[in-house]
Amino acid sequence: MSLFQPNASEFAALKSTPKTIVITGGASGIGLATAILLSQLNPSHNLVLIDLNAPPPTFTHSPAHLLVHTCNITSWPSQRAGFEAAYKKFGRIDAVFVNAGIAEYQDQFFTDDLDADGKLKEPDRRVLNIDMDAASDTTKLAIYYLRKNKEGGQIALTASLAGYLASAGAPLYSAAKHGVVGLMRALKQECAKLDIAVSVVAPAITVTPILSTGNRDMGKAPEQYAREMATQGVPINKADSIALAVCWLFNEGMAANGAGVFVQADRFMDLERGLAKAREQWMGKEMLDLFRGGRKAPLFVRLDSEFPSKPKL
Repeated sequence: MSLFQPNASEFAALKSTPKTIVITGGASGIGLATAILLSQLNPSHNLVLIDLNAPPPTFTHSPAHLLVHTCNITSWPSQRAGFEAAYKKFGRIDAVFVNAGIAEYQDQFFTDDLDADGKLKEPDRRVLNIDMDAASDTTKLAIYYLRKNKEGGQIALTASLAGYLASAGAPLYSAAKHGVVGLMRALKQECAKLDIAVSVVAPAITVTPILSTGNRDMGKAPEQYAREMATQGVPINKADSIALAVCWLFNEGMAANGAGVFVQADRFMDLERGLAKAREQWMGKEMLDLFRGGRKAPLFVRLDSEFPSKPKL
């Protein structure tokens, strides 16, 4: 595995061809940074921001090329309505950034709350509902609309370093982000048959509003919390770096299918390619050969066996 450095000036596809791009969680943090970069690359991109809130007034993309859909991302009808509005206004969707998410919410495993009957209360599932379930819903909507295009399209999902190396103190967030990585891995072969590239971007700690919401010492601005962590040797990303990684994935088209861009200290590495090449090292040759011998077994319904690869919708 080796580092690489994306260069926005070299994103020829994104600079030359206007696209309709949906971003969930697009009103702040990584989503907003991505929208800003896309707007800079080509002011004619049609940007669709789906979030609980509208973006700040400082985001000045042309209204003719902008659709803001405010909703609770966990509501299927509400999120679906955002995609429907985007398709109605712009006539197509070319790429989707599955990005909306929250940090770990309280301690769901070691703090015991009782109900009025003295029984253990049901855990709060908002982290899984937003970071995994809603992300899966967005991916479903993305595939549905991208299949309408003769040339397919791109999907990038926000995972996390916690999706590769679980973060102590954030078990549900880590589980959800592992799930996002697993979702991409399980979809990449089927999506390729539809000319849809699916990938993940996996940021380490990044200066965004989610940083404060995940901080147990509440009340600090993300920038202040990041500075304090940096003094302890924690590598910190700028949101702009994650936006750069996402735009690189979109610009690469099908070449980015199955990629997992890890971003730490504003440096970039494709973890998925490296893990695939090193599979024999971490599985062992005997176990890898056994796996390869049985992976063609018809355990699950596959796209090519049940459905035409490019259905007309």
